[in-house]
Amino acid sequence: MANPAPGLRKHPEHRILLDTGPDTVTVTLGGEIVAATTSAVILREEGHPVRAYVPRKDVTAELVATDRTTHCPFKGDTVYFDVIVANQRVPHGAWSYEAPYEEMSPIAGHIAFEDAFEVSIG
Repeated sequence: MANPAPGLRKHPEHRILLDTGPDTVTVTLGGEIVAATTSAVILREEGHPVRAYVPRKDVTAELVATDRTTHCPFKGDTVYFDVIVANQRVPHGAWSYEAPYEEMSPIAGHIAFEDAFEVSIG
């Protein structure tokens, strides 16, 4: 592997499942649609809430890049965005792994949302 996840090498028992099935995913904030897609990647990681990673092209809210970053030894480095919808700004409300580790490549460039957003999967 060209860019393997160090966390998975160190902790091979840690489970992360990626589902690229045809589920419909809708993300809303205060009743306003932020994103809607049938091309999401659903990430289920041991010890964390289920997250839907939405293709950037399916996000209808405005995303404004911030200087916040974080690192995950299982997924890679994140970039964060303020999310603007219906004149409401949610600071650092979304993130993306632009160049994740190889095992997580399906989420590359997709957007996930903080818990302030309602995410409907199914």
